Amino acid sequence: MAMARITAFFLASAVAATAAAQTATPLQTVRYACDGGKTIVAQYFDGQATVAPGGMPLPGGRVTLELSDGRRLNLPQTISGSGIRYANAGETIVFWSKGDTAFVEEGPSRTVTYKDCIAVR
Repeated sequence: MAMARITAFFLASAVAATAAAQTATPLQTVRYACDGGKTIVAQYFDGQATVAPGGMPLPGGRVTLELSDGRRLNLPQTISGSGIRYANAGETIVFWSKGDTAFVEEGPSRTVTYKDCIAVR
C-alpha cells in the first residue's frame, strides 16, 4: 500500500511539472505596430536547445503570436543567420524579429503579410 502511494505521488509530481513547463511565463511580451494598421503581440519563450544528427545546434525557443486578424499562432524557433526566426513545420508561416523590428511571411511564395512592424514602447 505504501509503495502505491509513493508511485502515485511521483506520478502526480511528474504531471504537475509537465503542466508547469507547458504554461511557462514568457521571457518577454512585445507589441508591434505594422503597416496598414496591423498589429502583432509576440510572447517569447525560452526552451532547451538540442543538437541535430549532423551536430548542428537547434534552438529550443518558441513564440506565441496574436495577429490583428484574430489568429493565434505558436511557432518554434528555427535556425537564423541574423535576428530570430520562428516557423511552422511546413514553413508556410515565418515570423522574423531583430531588435525592435519584425515581420511575418506566409504561403509558399513567402508573401510578407505583416510588414515594417516596430515595437511599441
